[in-house]
This record gives sequence, structure tokens and C-alpha cells, in this order.
Amino acid sequence: MEEDRDYLKGFIPYALAALLISLVGGFSAVLGPAFVQDIGIAYNNTTWTALAQAMSTAAFAPILGKLGDVLGRRATLLAGILTYTLGNAMAALSSSLAVMLIARFIVGAGAAAVAPVVLSYIVKEFPPTRVAKGFSMYMLISSAAVVFGPALSGLIIRAYGWRTMVWVCVALCVVAFIPCALLADKNAPSRKKLEHFDAPGAVFVLIFFSLMLCIPSFGQNFGWRSSAFIGVLIAASIAFVGLILAERRAVHPILPGNFMRRRAFVLSVLALTLTQGLMQANMTNTIVFVNCTQPDNDVISAYAISIMYLGMSLGAVLTGPLADKFEPRSVLTFSLLLTGFSCAMLSLFTAEASVLLLMAALGMLGFGLGGNGTIFMKVALSDLSGQASGAATGTYGLFRDLAAPFGVAVLVPLFTNSITKYTVQGIIEADAAVRAIHTLSVIEIICVAAGIAVVMMLPRIHHERGNRHATER
Repeated sequence: MEEDRDYLKGFIPYALAALLISLVGGFSAVLGPAFVQDIGIAYNNTTWTALAQAMSTAAFAPILGKLGDVLGRRATLLAGILTYTLGNAMAALSSSLAVMLIARFIVGAGAAAVAPVVLSYIVKEFPPTRVAKGFSMYMLISSAAVVFGPALSGLIIRAYGWRTMVWVCVALCVVAFIPCALLADKNAPSRKKLEHFDAPGAVFVLIFFSLMLCIPSFGQNFGWRSSAFIGVLIAASIAFVGLILAERRAVHPILPGNFMRRRAFVLSVLALTLTQGLMQANMTNTIVFVNCTQPDNDVISAYAISIMYLGMSLGAVLTGPLADKFEPRSVLTFSLLLTGFSCAMLSLFTAEASVLLLMAALGMLGFGLGGNGTIFMKVALSDLSGQASGAATGTYGLFRDLAAPFGVAVLVPLFTNSITKYTVQGIIEADAAVRAIHTLSVIEIICVAAGIAVVMMLPRIHHERGNRHATER
């Protein structure tokens, strides 16, 4: 019993940090559209506010995960919270798009520092028979806390403005930092030398994956033949070559090639990219849709997004564990069918769309996507050796975190630019938003159908238990 109290007590600061990231993340879900509306710039700039944070969150994840092993998880945790606080304070003071982009990039870096050390604590300090319970606790903390954020932030923005909402986020950061700093991690490993850290690989990981997320956004916003798009494409290509060369020379590469070449990994990442990215994209697009069609009723989108996160929590708890009893491909197909049906519901949206319709569409989307994360991880990380599990988990985390921002980078500008195109043609903004959301519905259904086709090619996990080498990896 004393041992149980020790590891659970030690988990408190990490649980608080996870709670902070998810709660503030939920609050900030409506920040981008509220900001661009307040300073009077086009809605397609919402893409950049979402992309700035997504870039740093994804690209920094494997880098800060490895640094956490070197510098120590407690120091990394506190540094991450401080960075997160700084980014939110800077966002609250932002008066231009450029400053807001920098602020959101800093926020993403802070979040990227926290997540790996929380998972590291669970893996290393929880008893072996209770690691799964630890992941369940983390999942519930991360998803359930986000449920309340959008609705509460929508009310605050409506009553006091978006800056007040962000200052509330800063206050939450300060409140969380104090107990995290006071509570000691008695079993925290000591600092290690940086001699085996893949510094060149870290630089190229950050540059390449940041630029990769910019490619679709630059193409849609500036034109596929514009100098901005061509410049980003060339820079990303150079960074990709540099990343390959750096990782080949590294003693301990950040991205392990043998793991990434497995069929289970490649197909899981492809299916994730085609489907999970819809979550963030539909969340942002729904906010923009409501702002265009019902500008005086902006709380509607906040409630709808809260229902989406509630659906994700239920999907993760109810659907995810089914992969332990049934073939993951079958469970994934079921959840993706729900996702496709929710995308089809977008075609029912009108300028007077009720909150019930918005909540039903996003709630079903959340439930469908909620179980996918756990199941895809189960498939991608199947049959790994203990020595390779750490690097493999970090690498999979990078590509998992890239799925949502990729959806944002592709589908948010597609939607917002369609609204701009229709309004230029003389169509009123509300009708333009309806046309754009109907076009988006068709595109997303195609993406989900492609995702299901990829899922059907995944290796059979339960079959591999009986004959590990029967299926090609």
C-alpha cells in the first residue's frame, strides 16, 4: 500500500500538467477565429494561428522527449509549463497576426515538452501490472478536461472578450506550476550527458516537419505557382535530404529507420493522416461556419465542440479497448464508418443550422475518432523489442501529432478560401459558408473512404500472436 501511495503521489505533478495542457487547449479552441474577427482580418488567417501551434507541438515532440531523458523529466516538465505560460501571456498581449503566430508557436513548444515526460513517468514508475491503468488515467485527464474548455471560453469571450479568456489561461498555468514546483519527484533519474544526443537530426526534424506542414497552406493561400509556395517546397526538400543524411550518421537517431519501414507503421500513419486530421479541421471550420452564418450566437460552436470532445472521451473508453478482443482492422472500420457518417451530416448544414445538428455531427465525429488513436498505436507498435520501444513510441508520437495539423493545413484553408471565393462572386457570406461546408463534406467522405481502404491492408494483429512471422511487417 505504501508503494502504491508513492507512485501515485509522484504522479500528481504530471497529472496536473496533463490537466493544464488539455484544459487550456480546450479554452484556446475558439481563440483563432475570435482573434481574426476582432482585429478585422480575413478568416483564412485562422489557418496560420492553428498552424503555428501545430508546427511546434509536432516537430518538438521527439526532440524534447529525448532531451527529457537527458535533462531529467522534472526539469523538463517545469520548463514546459513555464514556456506554455509565456506563450499564452504573449498571445493575450498580441495586437497583430505576426505576434500571435509567435505566441502560438511558443505555446506548442511548451505542450510538446510536457506530454513526453508525463508518459515517461507512467512507463517507468507505475508497477508493470498497472501501466495500462496509468495510460487510461492520462487519457481521461487529457480528453475529459477539454470537454469544458470550448463552452466556458465561449461564454467568457462573449461577456468579456478573447483577451480576458487568454488571461484566464495564464492564471491556470500559474496555479498549476506552483504545486508542480513544490512536489518533488523522488525517483526522478539524474541528468545525463548530451554526448549521444542527435543534435543535427533534431535541427533537421524541426525544420523539415515544420516546413512540411506549411506546404499545403502556402499552396492554397498564395497559389501553387507562387514564389512563397515554391520557396517553402524547395526549403523542405533540402531539409529532407539533410534529415536523411543526419539520421544515417547518428549513433542514436531521433527517427529509427527500421521501425519506420514496417508495414504496420506506414499504413497506420497513412490512415491517421487521412482521418484523424478531420478532428481539428472540423472543429476550426465549425467555429468559422457559425461566425459567418450566426455571428451573434458564437456560443453555439463552443457547445458543439465540447460535445465533440465528450464524444472523443466516450469513443476512447468504449471503442478503443475492443481491439484487445476483436481484430483491430474490424474495430477501426466501424469507427471510421461513424466518422464518415458525421462528415455526411455536414451536407445538412444551413445558415440557420441548430445547435442540436452541430452537436450531433461533431459528437459522432468525436466518438468515431476517439478510439482510433489507441488502436492505431496498438497496430503500429506491435511486436517491438524492449530496447526499441522508447524510440519507436517517440517516432510514432511525432507522426500521430502531425495528423491533426495536416488536416488543419489542408482542410481549413480549403474551407475559408472557398468562402472568400464565393463572396467575391457576390454571394452573401452566410450562403458562401453553406456552399463551402457542403463541398467540404464531399471531400471528407472521400478521405474517410480512402482511410478505410488503407485500414483493410493493415497486418492482422491477433493472427500474429499465434504466428509472429506469418504476416509481413
